[in-house]
Amino acid sequence: MSIRWIPLLLPLLLAAQPKKIVMTAGSAQNWAVNEDALRQYRSAAPGARIVVVQPQDLAREIEDADAVIGSLTPDLFAKARKLKWVQTYSAGVEAFAFKAFVDSDVTLTNCKIVQGPNIADHAMAMLLAFTRGMNRYIPGRLKEEWNREDPGLLELNGMTAVVIGVGGIGSQIAVRANAFGMRVIGVDPKDLPHMPFLARTVTPDRLDEVLPEADVVFVSAPLTAESKGMMGRRQFELMKSNGYFIAVSRGELYDTPALVQALDSKKLAGAGLDVTVPEPLPKGHALWKFENVIVTPHVATHSPKSRSRRVNVIKENIARFAKGEKLINIVEKQRGY
Repeated sequence: MSIRWIPLLLPLLLAAQPKKIVMTAGSAQNWAVNEDALRQYRSAAPGARIVVVQPQDLAREIEDADAVIGSLTPDLFAKARKLKWVQTYSAGVEAFAFKAFVDSDVTLTNCKIVQGPNIADHAMAMLLAFTRGMNRYIPGRLKEEWNREDPGLLELNGMTAVVIGVGGIGSQIAVRANAFGMRVIGVDPKDLPHMPFLARTVTPDRLDEVLPEADVVFVSAPLTAESKGMMGRRQFELMKSNGYFIAVSRGELYDTPALVQALDSKKLAGAGLDVTVPEPLPKGHALWKFENVIVTPHVATHSPKSRSRRVNVIKENIARFAKGEKLINIVEKQRGY
C-alpha cells in the first residue's frame, strides 16, 4: 500500500478501534462490578473494552479512556485525552461541579430515579416512626416494658407535607405521602407536568411561603449552589410547631446548627436524618443526644432492587455508548442535575 494512503485511512482505523470504558471498583461498588454485572455489561457491548480498576489506579488507565464509570477528580480529568462520557454510580453529581469538567463537552450521566422507591420508603419509615411512637416503643423492648401510656400517637391523614425536590426521589415520597391521605406541596425549580399526587407546586424562591403549612418537610433535592443551605434558621422558624423534618438527599441542604437549635427549643417534634454534615456523624455530636432524632448512616439508597436497577442503567448506557446512540439519564452539568 502506498504511504500516501495512510493519512486517509488513519481516521477509519482509529474509529474501528474498540471503545475503552474504565470502571472504578471499591467496596461501595461491589454490586456494580461483581462477576454477574460485568458479564451483563460485556454482553451488552461485545465490541467495547471494559477495564475494571481500583480508584487509586484510575490514573494509569484514564489517558486513553473513552469513558469512565465511577468517580473523577480534576487532576484525573486533566489527564484524560479522549474522554467523551462519564457515568456516576449515584444520583448526586456535586463531585463533578469543577469548572474544567462543567465547561467541557464530556457527557455526564447518573443513576437518578432508580433509588427513588427505596429512599422514599426510608423517608416514610422515619416519619411513621415518630407519628406512631416506634422511636419510643422499640427501645422499650430491651427493658421488657409494657407501657401503654400514649406518647402522642398521630395519623398522617390530613397532614401537609412539603417535599423539597420533586425528582426521582421526591416524586416517590409524594406518591407515598398522598396515599397516606396527606396534602403534598412540591418545591422544585423545574416546570413540572401535572402530578395528581401533588396539591400544588412552587419554585424554591417561594419555599418560605409554604413552610408555615408544613407538618413535615422532606428534603430530597440534589446538592447545587442554589440548594445548599436552603433550610436555614429562618426556614425552621417558619415551620409549624411540633412539625417533623426528614432529610434523605444531601446533608448540605440544611443548616445543622439551625436544626439543632430548632430541636433544642422544642420547635420541632422530631428529625429523621439519613444524611448529615459531616459524614460520618462524629461521636459527641449534638444530634446524637436528642431522643426525637433518628440518624441512619446514609443507607437509604440500599436495596437489592435498587442495585439491580442501577446495573440496568449502566448496562443500557454502555450499550448505547458502544453504538454511538444517545445516552439516558443525561445530567445538565451547568444546573447540577
